[in-house]
Amino acid sequence: MSRPCPCTSKQPYDRCCGPFHAGTARPATAEQLMRSRFSAYALAKVDYLIATRSEAKRALENRDELAQYCKSVSCVGLKIVHKEKGGPADDAGIVTFQASLQANGRRSLHIETSSFARESGRWVYVDGVVKE
Repeated sequence: MSRPCPCTSKQPYDRCCGPFHAGTARPATAEQLMRSRFSAYALAKVDYLIATRSEAKRALENRDELAQYCKSVSCVGLKIVHKEKGGPADDAGIVTFQASLQANGRRSLHIETSSFARESGRWVYVDGVVKE
C-alpha cells in the first residue's frame, strides 16, 4: 500500500493521482484533474503540470519558476467547495477549491475557481480566478 494521496482524497496515492502522474490513466472528470494537479504541486511533478495546461497556455509556463514554486511551498490540504459540470460526458467544467498551503513557516489559504475543458479528449486546466 502506498502513502496517502496528497489531494486528501483518503485514497492511496498509487490508486488515486499516481496513475495520472505516471501516464497510465487519464482523469475522467475536471475534479480528478484538479486534484491530480494539486498533488503534482505537492510532489513537484512539473512536467505533469505543464502537460495538463490548455494548449494555448502551455508555452507560457516557465519550467524553472514552476519547479522553484513547488519546492518553496508545502501543500497541506485540499477542500472542494463547488463543482459545475466537468463530468465524464461534459466538455467543460468549473471547480472551486480551497488549498491550504505553507511557505516560510506561514500557512495560507488559496481559494480559486478553476476552469477546465477537454482538448483532444482529455481534461486540461484553462485558467483560474483567485479570491483575494
